[in-house]
Amino acid sequence: MPNTCSDGRRTAATALVETGQHAYTSGTGRPRVNYLLFLPEDYDKRPDKQWPLMLFLHGVAKRGDHPEELELLKKDGPPMLVEQQPDFPFIVLSPQCPSSSSWEHQLDKLDALLDEIVETHAVDTNRIVLTGLSMGGFGTWHLALRNPTRFAAVVPIAGGYVFGNDEVPDNICDLKDVPIWVFHGAKDEAVSPRHSQVMVDALQRCPSNVKFTLYPDAAHDQSWKLAYSDPELYEWLLQQTLR
Repeated sequence: MPNTCSDGRRTAATALVETGQHAYTSGTGRPRVNYLLFLPEDYDKRPDKQWPLMLFLHGVAKRGDHPEELELLKKDGPPMLVEQQPDFPFIVLSPQCPSSSSWEHQLDKLDALLDEIVETHAVDTNRIVLTGLSMGGFGTWHLALRNPTRFAAVVPIAGGYVFGNDEVPDNICDLKDVPIWVFHGAKDEAVSPRHSQVMVDALQRCPSNVKFTLYPDAAHDQSWKLAYSDPELYEWLLQQTLR
């Protein structure tokens, strides 16, 4: 029988051999976070394998406070993709941001949740990758800057550092050796592509080999639909390692 909390919520320990994508809440003694966790279909058949992990941060419209609202996350990005691809080659961790917050205010909880999943699952800690879209793209930059040696690769989509201005973090060059691939739509009217461009320009001055794909005809939501449907992105991610 799966381990549950007193109110019936499933905890991370239940996912040890439960393949596919399921909803959970972070365990006892941790900051409470509702999240989806996907385990590839071969996860329980290969007990000696350490799996790469993808941490995905959603956009503002998918925020929520209750476990049943995690269904919203399946409408975009990797959580949608793994519903269709049970052999997706990553463990995929998709937390949900509270409805009254944003990712840059949830960094402690994200670190704690990632620690919990690493402790309880067969994660290759040299191959943890970070990605997010829109608000999650902003969160991706913030979490990467907070942990510049933790992620094997970083993929911010339709994001930036501070909404509405060209501010660049003082420690941007902490990411100069991290493989980073930035995506944005040139016709994005919700988050100007300028937000990505200033981050890319700052990294290139470090210098860095940051990659930048600017889709010439893409609006806001089209940028992540194009990026996450591109097999080249996943091929590139699978090549990255901290070693």
